[in-house]
Amino acid sequence: MKPKTHLEADPRFCGTPETLSAGSARVVLETTESMVVDALGLVHGGFVFGAADYAAMLAINDPNVVLGAAHSRFLKPVRRGDRLVASARTVSAQGRKHEVQVEATVNSEKVFEGTFTCFVLEQHVLDEIGST
Repeated sequence: MKPKTHLEADPRFCGTPETLSAGSARVVLETTESMVVDALGLVHGGFVFGAADYAAMLAINDPNVVLGAAHSRFLKPVRRGDRLVASARTVSAQGRKHEVQVEATVNSEKVFEGTFTCFVLEQHVLDEIGST
């Protein structure tokens, strides 16, 4: 299966899709120096969240998917040079609303978990009303 959404996502910041199937996705993010926020090598949580969000979007894999809400927990720090793996799976879908569970790990240790509420819109979120 090929990605149908977020086609221009920069893998340096969001990660690279590793696996993709109906209702699930796995994204790998190689953390780098440009993600670090202090002298000890702590990676900014926004990059972790971004990889998790990207995995959630790919699990739905619709060109018009958007994030509506997220409940997340950062469980352990991520460091420069860590290989982050974000795994997402759709747990429910009711009409346009989808709930996706995401877990991110480093060396098989869970560093992040979240529930992402996503919506599939009739048209791209930036399209003008009434245009196609």
